[in-house]
Amino acid sequence: MTRAFLFDIDGTLVDSAAAIERAWREVTGEFGVSAEAVLRACHGRRDVEVVEEFFEPGVRNQVLGRIAALDMGSAAVASAVPGAVDVLGALADGQWAAVTSGPRELMTARLRAAGLPVPEVLVTAEDVQNGKPDPEGFLLAARTLGYRPSDCVVVEDSPAGVAAGRAAGATVVGITTTHLAADLVDADLVVGDLTRLPEVLADFFAGRGR
Repeated sequence: MTRAFLFDIDGTLVDSAAAIERAWREVTGEFGVSAEAVLRACHGRRDVEVVEEFFEPGVRNQVLGRIAALDMGSAAVASAVPGAVDVLGALADGQWAAVTSGPRELMTARLRAAGLPVPEVLVTAEDVQNGKPDPEGFLLAARTLGYRPSDCVVVEDSPAGVAAGRAAGATVVGITTTHLAADLVDADLVVGDLTRLPEVLADFFAGRGR
């Protein structure tokens, strides 16, 4: 059976954790909000939803502007997660998509800086009404590729992303680049990075008789 792959970007295909942390620490310091609280909650979620949770209404637009500027300023130093180049290189163009909580301009810049292809199907923060853990983005990507969600493999590094993949009805792989395996227990299987993904998935589906 041919399966489609739906990848998150930050932390899954691209190592951007340090840049994300620096940006949020700078902004939370400017606006008097707990950096640790924001960093515990921000991974895998759209900036607008994080800002609505932690910042007062009167400063939210300013915060979003600062985060966007800081993120774009560091986009050029993004690098690929181990195994990402090989995994994506083995997939046909219409066999995979990226589903991200980030904005299109930033995600495209990070992929290019990391030397990774920009997929034909790229679902970003601007394309959905509800961000992760809602499954909307993954359902849209599967539909656009022409696959049933049950024939898709979601690869995610955050609890919110894992929850979204599960809610979509896909097989979910958690990757421990950002969170501990204990934080990704709702995934069907967990790997350290993408280098062993094909082997691990082959064993997983063989064991299920699929």
